[in-house]
Amino acid sequence: MGGVSAEAVLDLLPQTQCRRCGYDDCRGYAQAIADDGAEVNRCPPGGAEGVDRLARLTGRPALPLDASCGHEAPRALAVIDEAWCIGCALCLKACPVDAIVGAAKRMHVVIDELCTGCELCVPVCPVDCIAMIGASGDRTGWNAWDPARADQARDRYARHAARLGTSGDAAAEVQVATTRQETIAAALARAREARAPR
Repeated sequence: MGGVSAEAVLDLLPQTQCRRCGYDDCRGYAQAIADDGAEVNRCPPGGAEGVDRLARLTGRPALPLDASCGHEAPRALAVIDEAWCIGCALCLKACPVDAIVGAAKRMHVVIDELCTGCELCVPVCPVDCIAMIGASGDRTGWNAWDPARADQARDRYARHAARLGTSGDAAAEVQVATTRQETIAAALARAREARAPR
C-alpha cells in the first residue's frame, strides 16, 4: 500500500462513525484502506472532496462515490419528538458520540452541536420518534463539515467506546439492540391492547 498508515487515512475521514462504508467505524475503514486495499470512495459524509483527499494520500484513482454506501447529501441532525419518546434509552447506546442525553423512562434530547448525523439512532427507536432534518443547507460533504467537528467527534467516539467497553463486535451489539427493540415493541403492543376500548 506504499506505506500509507491507517492513522494518516483516519485523519482524512469526517469521523461521523456512520458505518455507511460497511465497516464498524471510521478507524475500521481507515485500516481496511491502509492494510487491505479497500477502495477510497466509500464515505458519503466525506463526499467527493473526501474521495479526492483519500485518493491523493493513497495514490489511488478518485472514483465516484460508491452508490451502495449512500450518496453525498447535506449534513443531517437527529431530532427527538418529545411527545413520543418513551425513554427506552436504546438511542443512548446507539449514538456513537454520546450526542443524546436522557435517562431510562425519561424523555431524551439530542445536543445539536454534537450530532454527526450518522442516523444510527433512527433504526433502534421502537416508537419512531427520531427524525433526521437538514442542518447544512445545500452544503454537502466536507463543505457541510469541518476538521474541528471531525476532531470533536473522534474524541467523543473514543470516550463513548471506552465508557461502554465496546467489544468491537458490531454485529453482536446490533443483535442485542434489535432484541431490546423487539422486547420494547412487544411491551408497547400489550399496553396498547390493554388500553383499547372493549
